[in-house]
Amino acid sequence: MEHFSRSEQLFKEAQRYLPGGVDSPVRAFKAVGGTPLFIKRGQGSRLYDEDNNEFIDYLGSWGPLILGHAHPRVVKAVKKMTEDGSSFGAPTALETMLAKLICEAMPSIELLRFVSSGTEATMSAIRLARAFTGRNKVVKFAGCYHGHSDGLLAKAGSGMVTLGMPSSPGVPAALTSDTLVVTYNNPEAVEQIFKDFASDIAAVIVEPIAGNMGVVLPQPGFLEHLRSLTLQYGALLIFDEVITGFRVAYGGAQSLCKISPDLTCLGKIIGGGFPVGAYGGRRDIMQMVAPLGPVYQAGTLSGNPVAMTAGIETLSILKGSKVYQELERKSSRLAKGIMEAASKTGRTIQLNRAGSMFTIFFTSESVISYETATKSDTGAYAKFFHEMLSRGVYFPPAQFEAAFISLAHTDKDIQATVEAVGKAFNSLL
Repeated sequence: MEHFSRSEQLFKEAQRYLPGGVDSPVRAFKAVGGTPLFIKRGQGSRLYDEDNNEFIDYLGSWGPLILGHAHPRVVKAVKKMTEDGSSFGAPTALETMLAKLICEAMPSIELLRFVSSGTEATMSAIRLARAFTGRNKVVKFAGCYHGHSDGLLAKAGSGMVTLGMPSSPGVPAALTSDTLVVTYNNPEAVEQIFKDFASDIAAVIVEPIAGNMGVVLPQPGFLEHLRSLTLQYGALLIFDEVITGFRVAYGGAQSLCKISPDLTCLGKIIGGGFPVGAYGGRRDIMQMVAPLGPVYQAGTLSGNPVAMTAGIETLSILKGSKVYQELERKSSRLAKGIMEAASKTGRTIQLNRAGSMFTIFFTSESVISYETATKSDTGAYAKFFHEMLSRGVYFPPAQFEAAFISLAHTDKDIQATVEAVGKAFNSLL
């Protein structure tokens, strides 16, 4: 498993043509050290790199592959679609089919617009919220990542936490001056920000279950308080369910907390592994989007027929009655095994889990916010990551990322992972 020469060669060449040799920062392994693996193919729960090493994969392309890699039904449908064409720049019945599935799963969404990424979805939802309310300021939470649009790169999570960058050069201060950042799971702070800027706040955008500072669950009453405050002050509540949508439940996190946001942003799973995003919500708000209304947003590849096809197949499978029970069974078994391994080796960790997404934090303190997440021992996680990699298990190459379980993971995979975790913890003593 130590043979990575082909990846090393490819990474060296990639750095000649791509910034840092990658097309997304966290892929570069800077948070854990070493050379990133160049992947050749995926099948089921497994990844295979260019050196033909095999790994049990808990990255799942950062979340969308809830069925596992190359699911036969998705592959068959996509192959058939590509024979008819890959992009038309014109409406297709597929867009309506997928939109109907989403609206039925999430009743808060009465109309939606497909885009090509989660960043596009959140950026467009913010623009729409400002237009609808006639206000400019947006409340977000430290550690929550809503894509890389300028106005939201203020104390963002995910790679921004990993790289220690609370904001990004190249973003003028004027573009983030209307972004108000408060602490996740701190309702008092949100209440104060509304008192200070009541008439100026267009929306609150939140990951109902955070996944970009690692998995952080909302404390009881937190989301309910956001809903109450936004209604009280006439602001919109935007749920960023790019990660949690169809991951934690078929109806997303909003179906678990039983809260109806005004707007919802989606991505990841609704494309079945292909690039896609969407934003949708109340009909009166969404009717402001062009061509019905004055809020302009467009995309040549929006509603791409190949992505729509993969999404339709994926959601049709997830709609099965026992899918999420099976994901919960596997996830709880893995979580229990990891915690038992930590106990046996005397390793202090926190394991936060929401359904089939989880994070192992190397800290003794409960992780309920960005501030507590960043107290984790990133050096210990880096060593753990490489110990697991050497044992054939691929975890996220950063402490502040979620890991994901798919339907393709078997009980043997879970058992092998638990055994590898125990050995990895022992090696860290």
